[in-house]
Amino acid sequence: MLLITSELLVLVLAIVQASDRWIDWNYFALLSLFVQWTTLTSAALICLLRNRLARLSAPRATLAIAAIVVLDVLAFSLFADSVLHPQPGVIDWQAIIKKLLLALLITLMVLRYFYLQHQWQQQQEAEMQSHLAALQARIQPHFLFNSMNTIASLIASNPEQAEDAVLDLSELFRASLRTSDQLIPLARELDLCQRYLAIESLRLGPRLALDWSIADGLERQAIPPLTLQPLVENAVYHGVQPRPEGGTVRIKVESRGGFVYLMVQNPKPEDHSDLHSGNRMALSNIHARLQALFGESAVLKHSHQGDVYTVTLRLPETRLQP
Repeated sequence: MLLITSELLVLVLAIVQASDRWIDWNYFALLSLFVQWTTLTSAALICLLRNRLARLSAPRATLAIAAIVVLDVLAFSLFADSVLHPQPGVIDWQAIIKKLLLALLITLMVLRYFYLQHQWQQQQEAEMQSHLAALQARIQPHFLFNSMNTIASLIASNPEQAEDAVLDLSELFRASLRTSDQLIPLARELDLCQRYLAIESLRLGPRLALDWSIADGLERQAIPPLTLQPLVENAVYHGVQPRPEGGTVRIKVESRGGFVYLMVQNPKPEDHSDLHSGNRMALSNIHARLQALFGESAVLKHSHQGDVYTVTLRLPETRLQP
């Protein structure tokens, strides 16, 4: 970006410099050589010193970067002047000072742009974290009440099963309160889905059928926390629970073409606006988080095919370190 921007500036100056034609190509060539060398060397010096610059406050870092660029331009200006005007002791200080002022103004403009871009990225990060916190705090009341009623009914008849359900429910709450992790292994997210489905299976019984198809070797795939579990929850709440005969929730994970595809299928939901509203809210929330973390390489789409509703999630194949 720096190279292209500086070259565009050189083009503008070459057009302004030309008096009897559209552009002064000799001036363009010489100035391009000078500007590109100063741009590259200044960027290299700043990159080498970025660890030290990062420890400074914004005003001090700005002054330090401006000083680096000005000194670099001064050194190349003196060198260029000695080459173009080899007479000893003859230095065009007026032209050099103009170059230094121009370099300083351009540097401050570029730094201002980077500062605004950094603020925008921080704002996007804060919004993403707020979305994540909102989603993680979203333990649906109906699910909590149903789970507690199920556990209460099992205490007398099957206390061991009731204890397992309490452990599963506590793990769901622990995941909803863990907001520090941006990415987790896929194996942890699948374990959370299994715990959620274990609780729902106690409540729905044979009405809830499950079909798992998980490809091997994807345990360390990076995925945002609480990405797949809300999709599974929607599949149960919107697709299986309203149907007296129940239905099947299919969860499929596979790797293909440098991407990991996660698919959740359930019977087509009944046409109730409140159900669709909640479903759209969860999908838009997950989509926003994926875009913030992975950009355009992450895709979330949903479709109807006959009586089957499908949500497909595509993530770039990325492994987390153990």
